[in-house]
Amino acid sequence: MNQPVNLNKARKARAKSDAKAQANENAVRFGRTKAERERDAADPVRLKHHLDQHMRDRDR
Repeated sequence: MNQPVNLNKARKARAKSDAKAQANENAVRFGRTKAERERDAADPVRLKHHLDQHMRDRDR
């Protein structure tokens, strides 16, 4: 005889797998990692600091 299936757990497991599939699809379509976003946000600050370090005459 088959084991009884808890329909509540089966429904939640199916919803979880559907959500995971949707998340993976969105990551491919729109995704950039958090590290990439933070690196791009820090680039202007990093470049300005780098240029300031190489200036010959500084206005103090």
